[in-house]
Amino acid sequence: MAAKTSDFPAKQRQLNEDVASGDFKPCYLIYGDEAYLRLQNRDKLVKALGGSANSMNFNKYEGDNISPTEVIDMAETMPFLSDRRVILVENSGFFKAGCSELADYLKAPSETTLFIFVEKEVDKRKDIYKALSKIGFEMECSAQDEELLKKWIRSRVASEGKDISPRAQAVLIDRVGTDMSNIATEIEKLICYCIDRNAITEEDIDAVCANYLTGRIFAMTDAISSQDQTKAMELYYDLLALKEPPAKILALITRQFNIMLQIKEMTDNRRSSAEIASALKIAPFLVGKYQGWARKYSFEQLRGALELCASNDEAVKKGKLDYIISVEMVIIGCTSVGKAG
Repeated sequence: MAAKTSDFPAKQRQLNEDVASGDFKPCYLIYGDEAYLRLQNRDKLVKALGGSANSMNFNKYEGDNISPTEVIDMAETMPFLSDRRVILVENSGFFKAGCSELADYLKAPSETTLFIFVEKEVDKRKDIYKALSKIGFEMECSAQDEELLKKWIRSRVASEGKDISPRAQAVLIDRVGTDMSNIATEIEKLICYCIDRNAITEEDIDAVCANYLTGRIFAMTDAISSQDQTKAMELYYDLLALKEPPAKILALITRQFNIMLQIKEMTDNRRSSAEIASALKIAPFLVGKYQGWARKYSFEQLRGALELCASNDEAVKKGKLDYIISVEMVIIGCTSVGKAG
């Protein structure tokens, strides 16, 4: 699981204090790969500063084709019947690629303009980042660790007058993943499902919540066994976007091929579907699915896929290979073997 930024809680408290007191910095930079936190803090600042589409003193710029000169000209424009103009710049790429014009401007910006920058990625070596850090506030919104996610889940559930046990919190994270937007959506569904009860249980989670990881892993296995490399890669990148660790994805791919190999052997030995399901501890209805996948590979190809998974995992642990690339290599290798005869 991705580790959170160590100073995130302190940064969040500081931003909340700025909003509560109304004592704002000249500029704010909210960045990081946790979209839920980025957007939540963006909206919190915009609301506190009175920003809206109808306000003559609120200007929004979005995308990678923003003109720095246009932004600076607007920043120099006096607010209309107000003490302050608010400029929101989102997904500009300025803090990754650099922007010398804004970097220079932020060294002495207009006292009547407040900037809010919202970006996914930043390069702290760039002059614009250094200039903003000297006069403003920056906060990284990274994927949170499991303990912080559990506290957040408990808080969200409690705000609706319900309770959720530590075990159920862990089950929810394991089932849905660590993306906070996905978790928030599933919590809303659980609240509605348990509207007449005070507690959310593990059984409720099993009944209501989509298993994002398992569903995509099954779809990826289907794509790999069909030799559809493009589709398999797309599903892999979807899992990465959901912040699933590549190590976990590789482990699950390895498990799928291991099950296929065992099922191929037991099917050849004329074991029944019920016997196979019992021996491998999988649902009976999944046996046919695995048998269909296994038929597309020879025994040698399945063993080769498992050896590839194991060797790549070992290479990563020895520091010879990056985990993200290691999974890509497994997908390419397993979709390039050709169909079994």
